[in-house]
Amino acid sequence: MAPFSVSWHTLLEELDDLSEGATLLTPLSHDRFRVTDVQEQRVVIEFLDREIDETRPLQRDQFETLYRRITEESGDFELDRLPPDADPYPAVLSLHPRFEINEDQGVIVEKEGATTSQLLDTEDVSEPDEQERTQPDLNVYADALLLVDALERHEVDVLEEIDSDALVNLYTLLSDVQRNANDLRQDVADVLLQRLHHDRLVSGPFGSVQRTTRRNRALKDDEEVLQTLEEAGIDRERVLGVDHEKVDDALDVTELSESDVYEVKESEYVRKAEVDEERKESRLQGLKDQLAATDGEDAEELRQEIEDLEARIDELTEFKSGQAYHTQAGGGP
Repeated sequence: MAPFSVSWHTLLEELDDLSEGATLLTPLSHDRFRVTDVQEQRVVIEFLDREIDETRPLQRDQFETLYRRITEESGDFELDRLPPDADPYPAVLSLHPRFEINEDQGVIVEKEGATTSQLLDTEDVSEPDEQERTQPDLNVYADALLLVDALERHEVDVLEEIDSDALVNLYTLLSDVQRNANDLRQDVADVLLQRLHHDRLVSGPFGSVQRTTRRNRALKDDEEVLQTLEEAGIDRERVLGVDHEKVDDALDVTELSESDVYEVKESEYVRKAEVDEERKESRLQGLKDQLAATDGEDAEELRQEIEDLEARIDELTEFKSGQAYHTQAGGGP
């Protein structure tokens, strides 16, 4: 096996050959960063997706530790064994012609022949301009656009002063957005689940996510459970309870009322009964036509309004490290 110094200088040569603005991606947190300085004993990187500009030196001895763990074990190293905040190291090491990251298996491997790196293509990292934006064919997008329009037309901070028909429209749109957003949220979660490793935190501009495990329990067959407990010295009478379905069957054949065996509490709520999809689609198309027809001074004014709105959104959704946000999403009634 060649000494690490040979591999290190090969890596430094690859880093020196990087084009200006070349961007790499960490394999676990998927943070984008660039190499800003290459020295004999360290590599200095700058993260691109952090709220505050952050540079970090990556030390040669840490690269050597990672190199030896890969080469002296089984030819690969599991990424989730990395220390916290250390995943820039394998990303940089992947530029070496003998090392490659396999995100699906969660490892960095040494291999012969052609390898891939964590270097992003130029088109992958360029910021899309306003002209490149498209209107996604998603229900949640259409409903959200209608909701924003409705919110701008009413003083929603004083709901008591809004007419009932306007409140009905708001409630309908809020319910539709909630339901469709939750469906899309689950689709996004399914894809993220394939990219997250164990309990490692992954951060984006607006927040953080991590992979967690939820335990669901279901009793085995009744007789099997009772027999197992009896063998452990537990009488079956101690675990036998009241079956709601059997109680309801008994009420059907007796003169007992529901209140004789149930504690009944009633509460009132608003339930969405129906949606006028044609009316929504007509209004939505009108908004789209209005946006498409906007040009000249009106276009500049609209762009300024969009910038102001985005600034407000950034302020409201700003993520501060060290704070935990707990959210619970549920379907609309």
